[in-house]
Amino acid sequence: MDSQGGPYLNSRALCSPLGAARLCQLAMGCAVIAMVTHSAGFSGSHGVFCMAAWCFCFAMTVVVFFLDATRLYSCLPISWDNLTVTCAAFATLMYVTASVVYPLFFVRSECPYAGCDVRNFRIAVTACSILGTLAYGAEVALCRARPGQAVVGYMATVSGLLKVVQGFVACIIFGALANRSEYSRYVATIYCVVVYAFCFALTALVVVMTVCGRTKAVRCMSFDRFVVVCTLLEVLLYLSASVVWPVFCFDSKYGSPWRPSSCPQGKCPWDSKVVVAVFSFVNFGLYVADLIYSQRIRFVSSHMSSNSRV
Repeated sequence: MDSQGGPYLNSRALCSPLGAARLCQLAMGCAVIAMVTHSAGFSGSHGVFCMAAWCFCFAMTVVVFFLDATRLYSCLPISWDNLTVTCAAFATLMYVTASVVYPLFFVRSECPYAGCDVRNFRIAVTACSILGTLAYGAEVALCRARPGQAVVGYMATVSGLLKVVQGFVACIIFGALANRSEYSRYVATIYCVVVYAFCFALTALVVVMTVCGRTKAVRCMSFDRFVVVCTLLEVLLYLSASVVWPVFCFDSKYGSPWRPSSCPQGKCPWDSKVVVAVFSFVNFGLYVADLIYSQRIRFVSSHMSSNSRV
C-alpha cells in the first residue's frame, strides 16, 4: 500500500479493456519476434525494417505497460495520456507497414528451398503481425476523444492522431528522397525537400509540446490557435510542393513522364520520384483534414493534468 492507502500496482493496467489490449500487443509482439528469429527469418533492407519495427514496438509497449502498472509515470514530467496514445498510433502504423511488407517480400505460395516449415512460419508471423495491428488500433480507439468531451489530451483527438500519420508519411517521403531521387538537380525540387523537412519539424514540435505538457499558451495565442496557425502554414507549403515536385520530375522539359525501360528494378530514380509525388498528395490531404478538424477543438489544459489519472 502507498502513503495514500491505495495499492502499489495499478489494477486497471490489467483488469480493463486497455490493459487487455496491451497484453495482446505484448503477446503478439513476442510471438512475432520469436518466430522470425527461430525459423521464419528475414534478410535485406525490407526484412531489417520489419524486424526493427516489431522489436521497437515491443520494447515501447513493455515500457508503457510497466510504467502504467507501477504508476511510475506520475514521476515523469510528461502528459502520460498524450504519450501513450501517440505511441499506440505510431505502433499501429509501424505494424501496418510491416504486415504488408513482410508477406510481400517473404511469403510465397510454393515452399522455399528451406522447406515448407519456413513458409508456414512466415504465414504465422504475418497473421500475428495483423493481430498486433488490431491490438494497437484497439488501444487508439479506446483512448480516442469522443464527440462532446472536453479535450484534455490533444493527441487523443482526430487532429492529434493525424499529426502522427503526417509524421509517418513524411518519413516515407524522406526514405524515397534518400533512395536515388535526384532531388538536388533543380532548385525547385530542393525547395520541395525544404518544405517536407520544415513541415515535419513543425509537426514534431506540436507533438513534443503536447507530450511534454507545454500546452498552456504560446506567446500571444492559445495552444489550439497555435496548432491551427501551424497547420494552415503546412497546408499552403504542401500545396506548393505537391504542384512543384511533379512538374520538375515528370514534365518532358525537366524529366521523363514515363518510366525508363533501362531503369533497374528497386534502384530507379523515377520510382522514388513517383513515391514522393504520391505521398506528397497524401500528406497534403491529411493536413487539409487536420485543418478542418482543428477548427472544432477546444483544448483544456490550464486547470487539468493528464497525470492525475488513478
